[in-house]
Amino acid sequence: MQTTLNMLKTHPGQTWTDPERLAGAIAELYSCAQACTTCADACLGEKEVQPLVACIRTNLDCADICLATGAMLSRVTSSPTELLRSMLGACAKACNTCAAECSKHSSMHEHCRVCADVCRRCEKSCRDLLG
Repeated sequence: MQTTLNMLKTHPGQTWTDPERLAGAIAELYSCAQACTTCADACLGEKEVQPLVACIRTNLDCADICLATGAMLSRVTSSPTELLRSMLGACAKACNTCAAECSKHSSMHEHCRVCADVCRRCEKSCRDLLG
């Protein structure tokens, strides 16, 4: 997060929100993308993959939208605020959906429990930025 914060603080443009808050959200987005990608891979490594197909798909979708949202939030020059708000809303929904799906498997798979927790934090971070 420190590198992201330093980049935002030294950027010649103005961020549309507090740089510390923005850097924290970007860090949560990338952390969630990593957790979701790893959870999907861990699901593929389980003996019984078929019951985890929806979880794998949800994880991969969530990872993709978190990466895209993090990248968009990292670009502050002429930020299209309405588009960012739409992405944050969609990302919060994806994180909520992924957390719910992972929670269904969390009693049997610890990686799903960890991923659900990360998704909930990321959802909160997105919603906090939305105000």
